Amino acid sequence: MSNSSETVVHQDKTFTGVNYAEKLLKNREFINCEFVNCDFSKSDLSDNDFVDCQFKQCNFSLTIVNGAGFKDVTFTGCKVLGIDFSKCNKFLFSFRFESSHIDYSTFYGTKLRKTYFINCSLKETDFETTDLTASVFDNCDLSGATFIRSVLEKTDFRTSRNFSLDPAVNNVKRAKFSASNLQGLLYHFNLDIDQDS
Repeated sequence: MSNSSETVVHQDKTFTGVNYAEKLLKNREFINCEFVNCDFSKSDLSDNDFVDCQFKQCNFSLTIVNGAGFKDVTFTGCKVLGIDFSKCNKFLFSFRFESSHIDYSTFYGTKLRKTYFINCSLKETDFETTDLTASVFDNCDLSGATFIRSVLEKTDFRTSRNFSLDPAVNNVKRAKFSASNLQGLLYHFNLDIDQDS
């Protein structure tokens, strides 16, 4: 007779079109799995682990991830809206985001070193006290994203837009910006910058 709290391990599997919406997933570990067009909206993934997994065109709107582990996980073309990543397992915590909407999510106080955000929308996303050392925001919309006491050392913002961060309250040592998006650094000084000259 198996113990109901025993962890079920899924390895090298593909899950397509599965509806996990508003469901509780317990005692699961996914290793090198692929999820395609799956709906995790409002589901509870607390304490489950995802290692070397790919999520493609999945919906993660308002998903609960308390204690969940995400290690070397890629989100491509996903809705990752309103998620509190600060409550994830800190020891299994590494991502890559491509062509995804990560709006209204929070990474408060997390370590996201060398994380790639490519062609993503990060509107109103909270990066307060986040360590984003050597991360890359490639062609991202950072409208309303919060950077306070964030570590942005060597972070690449060159192709991103609509960000606003104050160098006085963030570590921006050797961060990369382009001449066309420097106004995101100067916003807090309330300067009138002429883009045409």
